[in-house]
Amino acid sequence: MTKVTHEFELYGKHYALESGELAKQATGACVVRCGDATVLLTAVVSKERKDYDFFPLTVDFIEKMYAVGRIPGGYLKRETRPSEKATLTARLIDRPLRPSFPEGFRNEVQVVATPLVADQVNSVDTICVMAASAALTVGGVPFEGPLACVRIGRDRDTGEFIVNPTYEERDNSDLDLELAGSATFISMLEAGAEEISEEDMLAAMAFGQEAIAAFCAEQERFFAAYEEANGPIVQREYILDEPIDEVHSRVFAHFDEMSAALKDADKLSRMGNVEALKERIKEEFTAEEQDVWSRPITTELKSLEKHAMRLMVVETGERVDGRASDEIRPLMVKPNYLPRVHGSGLFQRGQTQVLSICTLGMLNEWQRLDTIEPVDGKRYIHHYNFPPYCTGETGRMGAPKRRELGHGALAERALLPVVPSEDEFPYAIRVVSEVMESNGSSSMASTCGSTLALMDAGVPLKRPVSGVAMGLIQESGKTVVLTDIQGLEDFLGDMDFKVCGTTRGITAMQMDNKATGLTPEILRSALMQAHEGRMFILDTMLEAIPSPREETKSSAPKIVSINIPADKIRDVIGSGGKVIRGIQDDTGATVDIQEDGTVFIAGLAEAAQDALERIKAIVKVPEPGEEYTGRIVGIQPFGAFVELLPGKDGLLHISRMAKGRVEKVEDVLSVGDEVRVRVIEVDEKGKVSLDRIDKPEAPAPSSNRQPKPGTRTRRPGDNGKPDRRPRRRHEG
Repeated sequence: MTKVTHEFELYGKHYALESGELAKQATGACVVRCGDATVLLTAVVSKERKDYDFFPLTVDFIEKMYAVGRIPGGYLKRETRPSEKATLTARLIDRPLRPSFPEGFRNEVQVVATPLVADQVNSVDTICVMAASAALTVGGVPFEGPLACVRIGRDRDTGEFIVNPTYEERDNSDLDLELAGSATFISMLEAGAEEISEEDMLAAMAFGQEAIAAFCAEQERFFAAYEEANGPIVQREYILDEPIDEVHSRVFAHFDEMSAALKDADKLSRMGNVEALKERIKEEFTAEEQDVWSRPITTELKSLEKHAMRLMVVETGERVDGRASDEIRPLMVKPNYLPRVHGSGLFQRGQTQVLSICTLGMLNEWQRLDTIEPVDGKRYIHHYNFPPYCTGETGRMGAPKRRELGHGALAERALLPVVPSEDEFPYAIRVVSEVMESNGSSSMASTCGSTLALMDAGVPLKRPVSGVAMGLIQESGKTVVLTDIQGLEDFLGDMDFKVCGTTRGITAMQMDNKATGLTPEILRSALMQAHEGRMFILDTMLEAIPSPREETKSSAPKIVSINIPADKIRDVIGSGGKVIRGIQDDTGATVDIQEDGTVFIAGLAEAAQDALERIKAIVKVPEPGEEYTGRIVGIQPFGAFVELLPGKDGLLHISRMAKGRVEKVEDVLSVGDEVRVRVIEVDEKGKVSLDRIDKPEAPAPSSNRQPKPGTRTRRPGDNGKPDRRPRRRHEG
């Protein structure tokens, strides 16, 4: 096998596709580069066909810390569990690949993406789809390729679209749109945006489709060079599950019965009716036929349910639960659902119910991220949980699965543009959405529930966010766009298109599309219909809670901040942390000091305020004219030292202690006395001179005072001087 490299420039960036040198025992392998960012994609297809009624595709994105020149943290010093970003990247690769394989493909396929170099300039996620497409193609695997994925940004200053923006360009972009598909249609979409209008989003999607086509064209040039060096790419033969005419006709003879069984608004009742019908149809086949045709019978039963549901929608305009195509299920909105938690909200749409809970914490409780991307962490976190009981099933409880991570990331992305900055609201924020009941669109219910919980917690959102899931049915030459799809319409429909946003515009989107005939007109119709649905839902939410609470709840920590001079940080911390520990122990508050002198204090209201006042006192520099009530902490012959603030003393000279002459400081003041003073001068070295307010009369001199031992008593008339005349010896 000869190594082949195809290098090209597109939209101002340099790319390369390469195959024939690494991982040659894989079915197909390709190295892709953007700038210096380099990823190896391998694809392996099992030789034997699996006895499954689904397509067994596995996609893994394996982060390697050597790619960014770091040693992994932790005791083992090696990569173990994939990060959330790695899981989301694997989903990004999987979603456009999965629908591109032929119907009935049952050989196991494993695609592994290994980033070799992360240059901290260019992202490695989107280029993986192009590499996977190239690896499958050179490996002779049948699929509808080539495929590509692009990220579209939009410069805030110029309004120009950017293809695969660098991290720096993404920082100055109000749009982060990821699109994947072929040269002619979009099969996958992820977007985060700062309240972008529907028209602008459609323009970005159209531009992205053109960019995808350009990358697909470059792959064709790469394949031509590969075949020139290594001979024609021969597509391998794989046995597909083919429909059996007899099984099809016998199953589809029950079409009317299936249509009747599907007409039930209650999910569990409908599922029971459908499963009972499927069992009756199976019983019409003999035991021998069921053994021989086990998989075809199961496949045709699924196909019967799918076509009955779809035809019902396009022919009658009625859905299985009786709704019209643009009708939203009944809503229930309950903010402040739980006591004592910092914020909560229950959101229900039909038989989908989500309880979201908000928790506020110190900024130092932000989530730190250890990935190959130049991102340290995040202060707003959303977690989504989908336990088995929410669908009436049993199952393993444990770490979140890929679907849970993906849905949580979507809801997080939807709220992020409206979350206040650290300066406006100095808290770390975590929202957990617990799916209590599910019949489709639980991620959009999580978005709405999160908005309720944040508003109930007193988080000053810029604007509230709502979301809705749209669907599409293309059957018998007819197209119907559905608002607020339920589970059955998601599984058996052609599109799952989730749209989130505010009254001003879109904040997040996600789409998985199986329809090759998704025209710009259909997308426009879906977005406009989604806008109407979002606004209807948002109005219902605002009836229950019109705006965020003006203050956080009493159960939540109060966080206040203060900026202190950098040279005062040492004073607040103290030797070995003695001062800051004392403040925290005495008040019960938590104190976090940043390198720039920003101090965050968290605790119950009184505790936080007490700690704040103590820190203010430590860094306070007395100024002339200010008055203090201080305590005498030291006495010298020339005056007394007064503690004005913790660690800050001033000198009250003996001449300023009383009206009249004071012979001794002790005649007027003692250590521990409190005295009211005014600052009269602060010299360049920071020494403070004080004057006493409301001076008392100086005490009169005392003549009966006893001399100290060893001193000579003064005689009248001798002026206190010793008699130095020689004494005459007495001679007797």
